Amino acid sequence: MRSPKDFFKPLCVGAPDPVREIPFPPSRMIHFFDGSNEKMVGKLPSIAAKADIVLGNLEDAVAVDRKEAARAGLVKAGKELDLGATQLWSRVNALDSPWILDDLTTLVTEIGDKLDVIMVPKVEGPWDIHYVDRLLAQLEAKANVQKPILVHALLETAQGVAHVDEIAAASPRMQGMSMGPADLAASRRMKTTRVGGGHPGYVSISDPTLNEDGSISDAQRITAQQDPWHYSIARMVDACTTNGLLPFYGPFGDIKDVAACEAQFRAAFLLGCVGAWSLHPVQIDIAKKVFSPDPEEVKFAKKVIDAIPDGRGVHMIDGKMQDDATWKQCQVMVQLATMLAEKDPELKEVYGL
Repeated sequence: MRSPKDFFKPLCVGAPDPVREIPFPPSRMIHFFDGSNEKMVGKLPSIAAKADIVLGNLEDAVAVDRKEAARAGLVKAGKELDLGATQLWSRVNALDSPWILDDLTTLVTEIGDKLDVIMVPKVEGPWDIHYVDRLLAQLEAKANVQKPILVHALLETAQGVAHVDEIAAASPRMQGMSMGPADLAASRRMKTTRVGGGHPGYVSISDPTLNEDGSISDAQRITAQQDPWHYSIARMVDACTTNGLLPFYGPFGDIKDVAACEAQFRAAFLLGCVGAWSLHPVQIDIAKKVFSPDPEEVKFAKKVIDAIPDGRGVHMIDGKMQDDATWKQCQVMVQLATMLAEKDPELKEVYGL
């Protein structure tokens, strides 16, 4: 076992010192783009003005014959485009692919100082993070990168979810995690072809109505569609928050069903996720709406904090009991609102900050 005293030492001579606290800038949405699509890259500056994070995708959804072009397009975007305060990420190819070594080598040596986070797909255990951790340190030293590139783990297999706590604690580079529902469903042999969201067959059902003779009647029973991802998201959130990382919901594949997308994003937000993936510009606005606290809740949270500056005691505010626990909840809400208001003038106005 590695000594805790060595945990924050660089893994290569000349590599930058690891961070001791993961930065938490606005992170409501991770908007994906394909660097091999010139039209999409051309729109990147205007997208970056709205999105908190833009991510050059090199893995799934990029055809084999476009892998190198997607990598080259991401490098060009990193070198030539001014993205302002918007973070630049990349999802590299899987660790068992023939492209991963070139992905990491090229990105770190060409745009290492522009790249904030590398998303690693299909992470199955801490061993995957250890490999990427050491390799990034070697490449950072070679390219004289001044700040460490952070790592975001994508949970897409049953084994990855089973090892989620160890993955979260594997390296000081660990920035956060996302859940990939499509690959995870296949790994678990789940019977769904949907990418995220609920399923009409995954329901709870009310008790039956009985006839006078005690037999079950034919009366229609109430059903409610359930969330098959609730358990996995909650596990990921616990692992992330325990280790100071940022949890994200992954993709919602039905672009046209904006109502269901908003509902899934909101469920993840309420469980503790800080953001979600955006596969289409319409989902940027949904994520912005969902992962920005409700103005009325922010106003009430500010009211509680103003009335109980030290968080002590039990108080009744607007007919609701407030104590140390609810005061802490209000602090979370106001701190997030304050951070987002610095980026978004509209939110600053509605929050009254």
